[in-house]
Formats: sequence, structure tokens, C-alpha cells
Amino acid sequence: MSPQLLLFILISVSLSSGSQIILKKGMIAPKMQASLMSGDVPTIFLTILTSPMVIGGLFCFGLSALFWLFVLSRVPLSSAYPFVALGIGVTVLAGLTLFGETVSTSAAIGVGLIILGILCVASQG
Repeated sequence: MSPQLLLFILISVSLSSGSQIILKKGMIAPKMQASLMSGDVPTIFLTILTSPMVIGGLFCFGLSALFWLFVLSRVPLSSAYPFVALGIGVTVLAGLTLFGETVSTSAAIGVGLIILGILCVASQG
């Protein structure tokens, strides 16, 4: 795999992970939480559709998909797709550092095994 294709994979995965982080930030905002607690479906939809963080997260997700389409046109799926799992590590780390979430020892070991698996796939060329 060429360095350029690897870079495009990493950009796609980074944008996808970043989109999840941005979406989480948007969905836990006080205004969003108040809207969700209201139970009023039109208000909830309007709040979601007008949230800059949600819109930004969806934009990043769409951009990630465009990079991913380019990758899929040039890299075997069996080589490219395992890199998507890198997003698990990124989002778990973001949950810990940005949102104060906790991760059990077994979950941390699982994420480590996923990353080890990605390294194995990446080393095959």
C-alpha cells in the first residue's frame, strides 16, 4: 500500500472518529439535553437540525465517507477495512479524556488487541 493511500485511510478514519466526538459533544449540550427531556418530537428534531455541533459532526462524517470511497476504489477491502477499527481506539481515548468516561480493564485490553490486529494487517503490505 502506498504512503498516499495509507494517508487517505488515516484521514478517513480520523474524520469518522472526529465526527463521533463532535456529535457526542453536540448531543450532551445543555440545550440539547433539555430538548430531549421535553419529549416533544418536533422540538427535538429542530434542536438537532439547528445544532452547530451536530451539523459539524455530520459534515465531518460525510467528508470521511468521500475519502473512504477514494480508498475503496484503490485498496482491497480486506486490507482497508481493518483500519476502520482504529476509530475505536480514538473514540475510547476521547471518551476518557474529553468526556470523563471510564473504561474497564477488559475493555482497555480489548482495544489494545484491536490495535494489535490492525498492526498485523498493516504489516502485510
